[in-house]
Amino acid sequence: MRMYKRIPIALTIALLFSSAPNSAQAIDVPTKFSFSGSGYGHGVGMSQIGARAMALAGESATAILNYYYTGTSVETTTDTQILRINIGHLLTSAKIKSDSLGAAFTLYAGNIPETGSATSILNYPSKTSLNVNLSGGQISISTTRGTKTTQIAVGPVFTLRWSGTRYQEGPLAILSVTTNGVVNRYRHGQMQFKVAKDKLLGRRLEIINSVRLQDEYLWGISEVPSSWPQAALQAQAIASRTYAISKAVRIRTACDCHLYGSISDQTFAGYSKEGEPKFGEIWKGAVNSTAGQIITFAGLPITAYFSSSSGGITETSEHAWGTATAYTQSVLDTASVDVALNPRFATWAREIPQSIIAAAFALSDVLTLQVLSLNPAGTVAMIQATSSTGKTEVLRGETFRSRSKLPSAWFSILS
Repeated sequence: MRMYKRIPIALTIALLFSSAPNSAQAIDVPTKFSFSGSGYGHGVGMSQIGARAMALAGESATAILNYYYTGTSVETTTDTQILRINIGHLLTSAKIKSDSLGAAFTLYAGNIPETGSATSILNYPSKTSLNVNLSGGQISISTTRGTKTTQIAVGPVFTLRWSGTRYQEGPLAILSVTTNGVVNRYRHGQMQFKVAKDKLLGRRLEIINSVRLQDEYLWGISEVPSSWPQAALQAQAIASRTYAISKAVRIRTACDCHLYGSISDQTFAGYSKEGEPKFGEIWKGAVNSTAGQIITFAGLPITAYFSSSSGGITETSEHAWGTATAYTQSVLDTASVDVALNPRFATWAREIPQSIIAAAFALSDVLTLQVLSLNPAGTVAMIQATSSTGKTEVLRGETFRSRSKLPSAWFSILS
């Protein structure tokens, strides 16, 4: 059921002084909109729920990939390159700590290449917090051990290395990195803390973890449960490796990275994934058993898009984002709408506040929503919003889905 707030239409000076009652007209603007739909994510490429269903039916990883990526092959390539993964974006602070027994840490001023060396500015043991804060457009570094906090340095870039990696001998160290109240654990490579400038927010802190693709990065990919059938895990490992290679051709200025460690690319949880009791080794086994394998089309690595599930048939990249790729054709994906296989998103319902809908269209408010057209796969192609002043804006369905935080573009407007 809709709930409403009253927004009066602008009155003239004459009306303000009129003695006639009820002279002000009003328009009912919904405080929220209701939707129903199915699937989760953009639905392009491999459906993870569909991959699991195919694996349960006895299909191999290669068969799964050939089904969801039309006309492709699985080939082997070199995957030893170092990737820069952004694990902290647009931050103002972070805390890094390790309780690993005997671990040692080394901090350097500046941007130290993965194969480079330099003179350290700080060496410290485990059970010490490294505090990284943005202050006056620079990074302020301090340490806290017990109740004592010590200021270390201020600058635009710092590099951190620790024991148990290829950079530094010593006992294995597991780092806990706290950003925005969320803690993730990391084991491999090195980290850099850098100042970057955002168009809207100004100077912000970025954290980059440099890791080797073949194991250090892929071991930390957390896209599907490690308890899933082996063929589904192998298909995910190959798709994730392929996606990473397709993105490794350039450094993105906004994050000083090849890939974001979030759903903007693919979720990289670091040691939090590979260190899962019992199941972490199963995921690592799927990665290792597919070493070097990637998906190719016409001999070149594809951009291996994947998402959780669809509305019963996968979407094409052309209809989702406007750019066609020959290997992302729509294929049947009935597992995604099977409640037994996809209990959370075979069907769903959502209520989205007025504020979020209005922001999605960059309007002051939204009076009505109208689906203008559907794509062949059943996703919303174009959706129009009309404000209380009569202004209209149109968005691609996938864009609206992303901005409004709806699970997928397979949706209907209920009210």
